[in-house]
Amino acid sequence: MTAIACGTLALLGISSATPMQNAKAQSNSGFDTYLLEVRKKALQQGIRAQTLDQVLPGLSYNPRVVALDQSQPGGSPNSAIPPFAPYQRRHITSQRIANGKAAYRRLVGKLIDVERETGVPGPIIMAIYGKETNYGSYMGDFDIPRSLATLAYEGRRRSLFEPELLAVLQLIDQGVPQSALKGSWAGAMGMPQFLPSVYLRLAKDGSGDGYADIWNNEHDAVASIANYFVSSGWRRGEPWGIAVNVPSSLDRDAVASKIVPTRCPRVFGRHSQWKSMAEWRALGVVPATGKILDENVMATLLEPDGAGSTAYLLTGNYRVILDYNCSNFYGLAVGLLADEIRG
Repeated sequence: MTAIACGTLALLGISSATPMQNAKAQSNSGFDTYLLEVRKKALQQGIRAQTLDQVLPGLSYNPRVVALDQSQPGGSPNSAIPPFAPYQRRHITSQRIANGKAAYRRLVGKLIDVERETGVPGPIIMAIYGKETNYGSYMGDFDIPRSLATLAYEGRRRSLFEPELLAVLQLIDQGVPQSALKGSWAGAMGMPQFLPSVYLRLAKDGSGDGYADIWNNEHDAVASIANYFVSSGWRRGEPWGIAVNVPSSLDRDAVASKIVPTRCPRVFGRHSQWKSMAEWRALGVVPATGKILDENVMATLLEPDGAGSTAYLLTGNYRVILDYNCSNFYGLAVGLLADEIRG
């Protein structure tokens, strides 16, 4: 379209922009209006106007993170749960195990100190590190304030993302460099992939320099992961669980849990009743390897690939792993990877 034609359309009050450009302008206009609301809430929380004036005007709507959020698999309550074995093969590879052993050796001094202080074993910490960011090799490159502002504005999960946006503004207000705030499209940051609110509560300075730098300092990341587990109730000296063989004679209906879980029902709904290891042994459920648990330890039974395949007796510490990511596949992968790293 010529400049003369554009000018004529403008005089007539007709926009020369394409429908896509108009939609984008409307989106940006609504986004900017929403950030004014965020600014008011942030000021009420004590975040300095100087910080908000530094950060908010530079944010823009990012349609890519909205597309990524909307493409996440939901899994209806009644949809079939796939078998665990293929996931196990993809996520506990020989390379990931070797990298985990190397990371453990590199950090062993710090890991020993952290385990002595918190009770959280080094191999468990390394397994989380490996699962979340492949031992720090990929932490995401999305701009965290921009992603969270976009997701909060979009509104589908505003109750989750707006508090995280306010939390990341608080981080900047407390001195965390905005340039450091890179991570996943959904706002998880650094080597342990903490959301901003989790960082505020649980990030820990493990190197003694006064700053919990979970993006660049592995000692800080290790200490922070351990602190997360402590806050979730990790029990010192208790394994996460063991692989077991289940006899075909086991009456699964008799050991099924009668409790209807309110949190993560598709995850916890697959777990049996709690029984002591002695009670499980009496039912013929025995360790598949030489690893055993004390007879007084309480555990639930999970058969991720159905009857006749490897099953697991899972302790309260397995539930702590699920606090990091409420998925049985994730929890099992962390536990099994930790066992491999331990060797």
